[in-house]
Amino acid sequence: MKTTLSIIKADVGSYCGHQLCHANLIKAADAVLKEAKASGTLIDYYVAHCGDDLDLIMTHDKGEGNEKVHKAAWDAFMDATAEAKKLKLYGAGQDILSDAFSGNVKGMGPGCAEMEFEERKSEPVVCFLMDKTDPGAFNFPVYRMFADPFNTAGLVIDPNMRNGFRFEVYDIKEHKRVFLNTPSELYELLALIGSTSRYVIKRVYPGADNKVPETEAVAAVSTDKLYEIAGDYVGKDDPVAIARGQSGLPSIGELVEPYAFPHLVSGWMRGSHVGPIYPCSMDNSIPTRFDGPTRIVALGFQLAEGKLVGPNDIFADGAYDRARSKALKVADYMRRHGPFQPHRLPPTDMEYTSMPKVMEKLKGRFESLKE
Repeated sequence: MKTTLSIIKADVGSYCGHQLCHANLIKAADAVLKEAKASGTLIDYYVAHCGDDLDLIMTHDKGEGNEKVHKAAWDAFMDATAEAKKLKLYGAGQDILSDAFSGNVKGMGPGCAEMEFEERKSEPVVCFLMDKTDPGAFNFPVYRMFADPFNTAGLVIDPNMRNGFRFEVYDIKEHKRVFLNTPSELYELLALIGSTSRYVIKRVYPGADNKVPETEAVAAVSTDKLYEIAGDYVGKDDPVAIARGQSGLPSIGELVEPYAFPHLVSGWMRGSHVGPIYPCSMDNSIPTRFDGPTRIVALGFQLAEGKLVGPNDIFADGAYDRARSKALKVADYMRRHGPFQPHRLPPTDMEYTSMPKVMEKLKGRFESLKE
């Protein structure tokens, strides 16, 4: 039997402002997924949160993009939205861009990362949840997990990883994709994914002669862009990702090692700023300072015939205290720039925030220069 692991997330309301997912929303979503499990739609589930996002981690045997599974997630978000409206939470239903479910959440607001695979003798996975950033925030750490021997020692000392990995990269502006193999096309990969606002890693597959079949993804990232769906700025995309580990793949320790360095990502306040990513426990994923800095939560599970054993809240470990401390120092430095670059996003990225409304107000007031 193949198992499908799906993470579907949405911001359906928070308190106060953009800070925290209310417990009533979690309860509402849990009730819906409990019913879906009882009916056989799901094998198992876990309702998580990161900042103001509600994250539904689900297992089933129905493959990617399944209508019943996505409908269960949609119903969970709709019930949570109704609860958010009762409580007058901020941004109630923010990521729900349609009232009618159309068979799949794609293009309807929620973000989604899914993988279908045959469970190995032991199947450890990490579910990564981000708040206050966009899908490009995963480029650097996913590259380090699967292609950087300075992060992942297995690329050097594990014969099963010697042939590297295959990266599926999306061009989210042109709506195209390309597959690149590492290590042979490492430089081409870096040339693309270094441009995080345009090229994003969607999936990673094992190279030849790995214990994991080449057709099974070993990592998947949600790449949904809210501004493209809504036609207007409604918030950052707050991506999620899944990564499988061990036995011919990076160890769990190698999957989370990239976050010992709080790299810079776009997002933060009003989705318009650059700042450090802050690894933290789920309970501490409350972005309060300038609506940030960007949070990431890592929940580790073992899969057993589709059952979720866990989670282990990985970034609750004190070993990440120094990364958190460095992130706060970097946040201090970036905040001193105020509305100036490099703290504020460059003009091309500001086109997808509230900046167009400012430019509309100034329309007609720009004069030609007279040399």
